[in-house]
Amino acid sequence: MRKSRTSKFIFPFVVFLALLFTSCSDTCEVTNTYTYFEPVYSTKEEVKAAIGLKPPQVISNAGRIYFKDNILFINESGEGIHIIDNNNPANPQPLSFLNIPGNYDLAIIGSTLYADSYIDLVAFDISDLQEIKEVGRIERLFNHYNTFGFMADDTWGYISDWKEVKNVSVQESACQSQQQPWGGIYYERGIAFLASSAGSFDAKAAIAPTSTGMGGSMARFTIAKNHLYALDDSKLDIVDVVNPVSPQQKNEIELGWWPETLFPNGNTLFIGTRSGMYIYDISSPANPNQLSAYEHIVSCDPVVVEGDYAFVTLYDGSCGFENQLEVVDISNLSAPTLVKVYPFTNPHGLGIDNGILFICDGADGLKIYDATDVKSISSKQLAHYPGIDALDVIPFNNVAMMIGMDGLYQYDYSDIKNIKLLSTIAIVKD
Repeated sequence: MRKSRTSKFIFPFVVFLALLFTSCSDTCEVTNTYTYFEPVYSTKEEVKAAIGLKPPQVISNAGRIYFKDNILFINESGEGIHIIDNNNPANPQPLSFLNIPGNYDLAIIGSTLYADSYIDLVAFDISDLQEIKEVGRIERLFNHYNTFGFMADDTWGYISDWKEVKNVSVQESACQSQQQPWGGIYYERGIAFLASSAGSFDAKAAIAPTSTGMGGSMARFTIAKNHLYALDDSKLDIVDVVNPVSPQQKNEIELGWWPETLFPNGNTLFIGTRSGMYIYDISSPANPNQLSAYEHIVSCDPVVVEGDYAFVTLYDGSCGFENQLEVVDISNLSAPTLVKVYPFTNPHGLGIDNGILFICDGADGLKIYDATDVKSISSKQLAHYPGIDALDVIPFNNVAMMIGMDGLYQYDYSDIKNIKLLSTIAIVKD
């Protein structure tokens, strides 16, 4: 029987494909060495039992800073809140330490302090600073607190740490990478990073800021119009705190764009993100409405506002590659426009009070400017304090409270021609 011409050509083609895919399979399989981190869990009961007031502790890993009624609240990242009597900024007095496992942010309205504890929001009565007590809680409010996608487990509890186990050899396909956006892979019950880069993994940072007080420009919690706004990864959680001791979750909005900081100003909420500044109308506080967006290159982006201008610092590191201050005209909230760009070394947090602008320029220290003319800020530097790795600042009532990598610094700027250092509290690294 005579073979068809079609079958004559199909058979060699099939053989070619088989050889091709066999070759790909052989060349794509590779073995990589990873460092494996296994999640360590704490039960809900263990976490709740650990919450409570302790004697003053040394500050070793400062996070958010908050000020209300002459009391300074400094977050100890992942651990709780230092409480400091600041009635005399020249002689601040540590009062106590509020131990809160899994705490990174805080905000206060009246005599109620709100803090995160892993995935829960906890409300504390602070009317008596010697007898602080829990008065309310919303469980599982922060469902996205862990950037690796791990949520609380009903059996195991909350992820409270990561244990470095060992180097492991993983056979994987070089043709189709398993690597996740955060730089590692999922492995067994936890995560793994290439051994060459695992040293940069920060376990603590991975699990995860009037009638109201004042937060710094790096805050991810803020209170406005009797509502708490809290960033939870790409989400904005909105909590009604009209009855402060009984917070009620009202809404959750998907933001996207890597949101990082919140700054309220009247009926407006400014959200600093890695891709730009977003402006929301909060006239209806439970249902914010986006008014506009001012976009820039990818970079970390805290923001503060005074009058018709927003001041935005962009800094490099894990977020991007720019180090500058941008001044944005927000007189038309629906159409913000760039006014001026000023280069800086590595600007982080910032603050402004009656035209006096404070820039925490990372390792280049604290810099203070007369910003009444936004087009000539760089030529009107009032003071520069080098030798401080400056992170964030709250200027209020002629006192600038600045947190740095090595301590809390307070400055009297009542006379802008003679700014004075009032006091310091050292940060003692572990």
